[in-house]
Amino acid sequence: MTAASRCKNGSIKYWLSAGPGDFLLSPKGCTEPAFYAVVIAAGAAGAGRGQRVREGVKAITSTVPMKSPFFAAMKSVNYLPNALAMAEAEERGAYASVWVDEAGDVAEGPTMNVAFVTAGGELVVPAFDRILSGCTAKRVLALAPKLVDAGLLKSVRAASISAVDARRCAEMMFVGSGLPLLPIVEWDGKPVGDGKRHYIFS
Repeated sequence: MTAASRCKNGSIKYWLSAGPGDFLLSPKGCTEPAFYAVVIAAGAAGAGRGQRVREGVKAITSTVPMKSPFFAAMKSVNYLPNALAMAEAEERGAYASVWVDEAGDVAEGPTMNVAFVTAGGELVVPAFDRILSGCTAKRVLALAPKLVDAGLLKSVRAASISAVDARRCAEMMFVGSGLPLLPIVEWDGKPVGDGKRHYIFS
């Protein structure tokens, strides 16, 4: 898990473990749980973040198989598919990748959720039934109704969205604790909306 500090001077990454135990597969030998926390100074892991937020980033659809819903929906340290998906994106000149499931619906990114604003002004976050329910994504869903009240959005919902429909959206963004919102201006070599970063989430 990652938590951004309130003073914006860095972030904290933390892990809760069953403990080393006897180093076997069964957790029976783990008798002393361990909590680990690492403080990361601002800038140490986020170089270039400001420019990415201002200009937006590129995304690709990952060819790395995504985790099954059983494993995708739980927080764990099994990050091999995530790391491979991120490496694939970087090799192709993108910031990160997006998984699309076997039904053709948008799933999530390697360490973040994704969200869309449709041409009609609806904010859509892919439903959490087959992906991790990110804390930041849930917070966005909780706060976004204020944007509806302000007339900036028509509605807000968590729902399945096909990649075909997602590609017709006006805006696309990565959503995660270290971002927290990062506009995506290009997906698989094609512009998202008009290809420019918008300010609805400034």
